[in-house]
Amino acid sequence: MRAALAADGYAAVTIEGLAAEAEVSKQTIYRWWPSKAEILGEALLEGALPMPSLPVTDDLAADLRAWFSAMSVQAGHGTSVEVARALIAVTATDAELGAALNAKLAGPIIEQIVARLTTAQAAGEVRADVDAAAVADQFIAMSSYAALLGRPLDEKRVDAVVDGLMRGIRMR
Repeated sequence: MRAALAADGYAAVTIEGLAAEAEVSKQTIYRWWPSKAEILGEALLEGALPMPSLPVTDDLAADLRAWFSAMSVQAGHGTSVEVARALIAVTATDAELGAALNAKLAGPIIEQIVARLTTAQAAGEVRADVDAAAVADQFIAMSSYAALLGRPLDEKRVDAVVDGLMRGIRMR
């Protein structure tokens, strides 16, 4: 399914094509999955998508900048673009599956960012009232947007996002 997405995009993937690739009938596919969105959702739940790890150094801004740049570059690759677009279709057709995918794909990112910001809060670098999960959501939203557009954010844009964020969360 991922290969078909990367090659042709979500709109071009058909039940007929998937059935032919699996050497089964369309009825067999429909017996297990009512739509191609559900097939994709299940494939994504079972498979692993590479995600860059958030570095942990003594410079929070540099750590966030490095991670955000890596995510943005990854989001610009063909497979990531089509997966992001397909995730919207999956979520629009099946809210429960969409929530499961969000937990699987965004959950580890949120955990990393929350852990890094919690460490920065304990070190006195970040205000105690900062909602780390909300900050993580902003990075996920920007990365997802880059994937939907099919173009990575350039270094200037990444710097602007991280600099603006840091002004908002730093200890005064």
